[in-house]
Amino acid sequence: MKLNNIAHVFFDLDHTLWDFDKNSALTFEYIFKLNQIDLDLPRFLEIYIPINYEYWENYRKNLVSKEKLRYGRLKDSFVALSYQVEDVMVNKLANDYILYLSEYNHLLEGGIEALDYLSKKYKLHIITNGFEEVQHRKLKNSNILSYFDTITTSEEAGVKKPHPDIFDISLRKANAIPQTSVMIGDNYEADIIGAADFGLQTIYFDYYNKSTYNDVIGLNNLKNINLYL
Repeated sequence: MKLNNIAHVFFDLDHTLWDFDKNSALTFEYIFKLNQIDLDLPRFLEIYIPINYEYWENYRKNLVSKEKLRYGRLKDSFVALSYQVEDVMVNKLANDYILYLSEYNHLLEGGIEALDYLSKKYKLHIITNGFEEVQHRKLKNSNILSYFDTITTSEEAGVKKPHPDIFDISLRKANAIPQTSVMIGDNYEADIIGAADFGLQTIYFDYYNKSTYNDVIGLNNLKNINLYL
């Protein structure tokens, strides 16, 4: 089913275009070696990933600060693993992670093909809850910055998806209106419900095949975006 009258396509970045899981794992592998942290990486990631997700959900809801997120997700993971790390080292690892994360820039399957296809037909934009300084580096270092006319981060907007203000700011920057815009993202509440409440059409990117929603368009590989746009 093709969406009609679309002029602007708004993308989330992490877990939608940018392969956060793979790039994050490579970053931890590097900074653990750099700082002589002797941990089994798969076991660490098994503990860290759900903790990190919970911190991001709380950050989105303004329950924790950026600083608390960066420190707490690591500290809680080490505690869960009964691995002794001094706070000085936790803070260094938190800083190293942000420093080196954008050095790894794998994109999800079908991402480039989707951007090539869509950029010939629509204006493309980013709306992300990620950190300002990191998200811009990710876009630049993964060689996809040039695809996007505008980039709106939650730090710039002062609010996070699904707050309506971030969609309002992003659409104003893009000189777009909701009726001719579509949002593509992996977070059902932040990307899909938030955008739909603001009047955008939506495509739910269910990369992990975790969910079934009968009320939205969904896909699990960006190479199939041509089925809808």
